[in-house]
Amino acid sequence: MTTARDLFIIAMDPAPERTVGQGDLSLALAGAELLDLLDAGAVTVDGDLVVPGGSSVPDDRLLAAAAAEITRQPPHERVEDWLWRRGRDLAAAYQDALEEDGELTRKRSGLLPFGPKEVELVDTPARRRATARREQGDPVLASLASAVGLDGERPEGEEPGLGDETVTTVVATVHEAVMELEAVRQRRTIENTAFANVWRGP
Repeated sequence: MTTARDLFIIAMDPAPERTVGQGDLSLALAGAELLDLLDAGAVTVDGDLVVPGGSSVPDDRLLAAAAAEITRQPPHERVEDWLWRRGRDLAAAYQDALEEDGELTRKRSGLLPFGPKEVELVDTPARRRATARREQGDPVLASLASAVGLDGERPEGEEPGLGDETVTTVVATVHEAVMELEAVRQRRTIENTAFANVWRGP
């Protein structure tokens, strides 16, 4: 299993602290993938640039797809730019992959047999591993989870236990990207409200 898959699984928990937005989760998943690629030696981070590392291809198919998207030639991509590019619709890609792997199943909501279907986690070894990793306080998983609000709010700059400077850089960039996305949402809400008020008139 990968950090990205573990993050998606705990985000799908039936009773999270709050619902995770697809955009927020996609950005965090892209960050988790980058950390997985760093751990595998497939990339390095030079300052804030994502630089290709070894030629090994990760076993996980989603991680292999992420590795294939790394910019191979200079100028290399900034971590922030990688998050936004790779993160586009990434949560949906993980949902599809976990459904294919039998980690998620669909059930109908409500009483009607033709009602909408919702996805829920299956009790699998992968789910138990992800849950155990969260309960044990894995610092990387906890930091990524906190970025999307799964483990409450942390004081700014407080990421205990990460240790590695590169990991800290990636996690901090995920937090910044999620905050930027929230700012965009708020701005659009304000603009839409103002537009509606204009049409309603005094």
